[in-house]
Amino acid sequence: MAQRSAPIGAFDSGVGGLSVLRTIRARLPGEDLIYFADQAHVPYGPRGLAEVRRLSEVIVRFLMDQGAKLIVIPCNTASAAALHSLRDQYPGFPFVGMEPAVKPAAERTASGVVGVLATPTTFEGELYSSVVERFGQGVTILQDACPGLVAEIEAGRANGPEAHRILKAALEPMLAKGLDTVVLGCTHYAFAFAAIRDIVGDGVRLIDPAPAIARRVEQLLDEGAIRSPQTGGGTTRYLTSGDPAAMKARLNELLGESAEVESIRWREQEITV
Repeated sequence: MAQRSAPIGAFDSGVGGLSVLRTIRARLPGEDLIYFADQAHVPYGPRGLAEVRRLSEVIVRFLMDQGAKLIVIPCNTASAAALHSLRDQYPGFPFVGMEPAVKPAAERTASGVVGVLATPTTFEGELYSSVVERFGQGVTILQDACPGLVAEIEAGRANGPEAHRILKAALEPMLAKGLDTVVLGCTHYAFAFAAIRDIVGDGVRLIDPAPAIARRVEQLLDEGAIRSPQTGGGTTRYLTSGDPAAMKARLNELLGESAEVESIRWREQEITV
């Protein structure tokens, strides 16, 4: 059985998952976390399901080797590609993945027109198809992959002119069709919240799944009796397979945090510290 003091593991292709990490930390301040940014392979979105599944499986083994008691996948693309297979491989181990929040969007829309911003691999995955099939009936769902937006956010330009252009091209045609609800189906896109709000105005609802993910993590910790006995003082260990200096700069910009970032290297099918 996992130790209550063991860390929670989390991974994404880059900094997008930090939008979920900050919400988990706010809800569970006593938990230690390990966050792995696979920036050697960012973005995951265009890579396809098979490749992202392979990368995810290696990262999960690494996080388990680091003692993770629960693993969050705050990456819609990796969840779409690997969540089902990981649960099959590790029955009983607690995983929390992402799925585009089509259900709450369909429940809350007044116009019946919902926009989903996500990556190509998320849209291709069975998880997305299943969610749309179960909860999207009777609602018009418009979707756009916002090509290039993840790269802008990774470069520290989440609300810059190019990000704004990409989002405008995605959202203006949706607005013309009566859009009143937008699902942020990629964790990176939460960091472009200001640009999205500027384009759609105050009358459009933006749905960020991060709070629901944090609640699910808390629920699984309590169900498994593996919640940290601490009520505060949890630490976060940051690792990247890319440039630690760039990751450190993003932490400062996106979370207002100054932290050390460890360098991780891929060697064939393994990860080494």
